[in-house]
Amino acid sequence: MIPVFICSPYSGDVENNVNYAEKVCRRASLKGYAPYAPHLFCTRFLNDQIPNERRAGMLIGKEFMNLVDEVWICSEAISKGMEEEIRYAISQGMTIRFYNELTEARLI
Repeated sequence: MIPVFICSPYSGDVENNVNYAEKVCRRASLKGYAPYAPHLFCTRFLNDQIPNERRAGMLIGKEFMNLVDEVWICSEAISKGMEEEIRYAISQGMTIRFYNELTEARLI
């Protein structure tokens, strides 16, 4: 399996954003990828509404980002957290792909 980092929004419409991230992770899993979505994992034990806990979650996500082969941007609307993750991925020279349900993942 190819490890991929799922970069999609969390805050705002949390319920729909979580459902979408879960859907992306499921599709990726069934296509032979090993998705990691820190906003699905870290929010199980950290509160995104508390600034120092949000910061801890972002740092954990970046550590895991260093272990994946690709970063998938899974939304046309880029949140502040996503922007931070994308900037980090670019600074590390990582492969970044844009994902949507029609194109699956394509290089950007």
